[in-house]
Amino acid sequence: MRVLNNVLVTGGSGFIGTNFIRFLFNREQGVSGDGFQDKAPEAEFSGRVINLDSLSYAGNPANLSDIEAEYGGKRYFFIKGGIGDSGLLDSLFGDYGVDTVVHFAAESHVDRSILGPRVFIETNVLGTFNLLEAARKHWKDRSETRFHQISTDEVYGSLEESGAFTEDTAYAPRSPYSASKAAGDHLVYSYFHTYGLPVTLSNCSNNYGPFQFPEKFIPLMIQNILEGKALPVYGDGKNIRDWVHVYDHNRAVYLVLTCGKTGEKYNIGGENEWENRTLLDAIIKTVSQKAGREEASVRAAITYVKDRPGHDRRYAINCGKIKRELGWKRIMNFEAGLEQTVDWYLANQNWVKTIQSGEYLRWIENNYGSR
Repeated sequence: MRVLNNVLVTGGSGFIGTNFIRFLFNREQGVSGDGFQDKAPEAEFSGRVINLDSLSYAGNPANLSDIEAEYGGKRYFFIKGGIGDSGLLDSLFGDYGVDTVVHFAAESHVDRSILGPRVFIETNVLGTFNLLEAARKHWKDRSETRFHQISTDEVYGSLEESGAFTEDTAYAPRSPYSASKAAGDHLVYSYFHTYGLPVTLSNCSNNYGPFQFPEKFIPLMIQNILEGKALPVYGDGKNIRDWVHVYDHNRAVYLVLTCGKTGEKYNIGGENEWENRTLLDAIIKTVSQKAGREEASVRAAITYVKDRPGHDRRYAINCGKIKRELGWKRIMNFEAGLEQTVDWYLANQNWVKTIQSGEYLRWIENNYGSR
């Protein structure tokens, strides 16, 4: 089992990165109850985390304020900066003796990529290149290192009514976002084959859970219900996604980092497919019950809107490889996970309101400087 010592987490103040760092320090939020009795016993981490985040609109260092208070300057170090800064990356690898990279940093919203694709290429392709170059320079005489690329099932394209993506499925991205992630994945593998850089890669299905930016489907619908707003659904609402709780995702990433084979990729999925309209129905029922809303009036707010260009019809992940080779399995039941996610957003309305108002951006500017 590989030991993690000095872990550079890119994008560690975003949704999944925040939860990964909390996982390492055993500070999960919203993950008590069914399926979480083990408290991540496999995460026996005593090393250091270097969190590199540019603090774009979706990155919020306040997500890790308790980690900062307890471990800041000792085992946790926050660095405001981006993967576009090759000089900064060079310094971080040298100053902190980085032996592990967990590369979450990415532009990740499909709608935003349609409206403005350039930043997706700059971050997801050129940024990944900069990170790979820094690792190649500093790891040339080291053997215990690992570069892990966090990717998405969207690089595989769209599925018909049956079948599932495997690690051997050919890439067929259909949006600027997925194309930029696919390009980054190919770069990562090129560095493995050309330079012998020790890499692993994981392709994950849709995540849900605490700290997710409220533009994404589940938190957006939760918040719109609470605020009495319209519930917009693309097209006919029959697009299908596979959903996995962010905690299960990060358990899988940890296993790949510590037990995965260099040069391999692993699909991570929830084996949990939902049509968007059916998922919205479940969200409406859960939020209405917990927040005292009248279910029929909430349903009246459902609004079917024009489908977005290139909208993939269905995603489904076959995660047999990681289950078979690394012993991972999903431990969160989706219904329980959705309920706990709703509970987290209900209990953290101040966090949501701060995000929505842009106040956290002003706080970041005051504490970390302007972008």
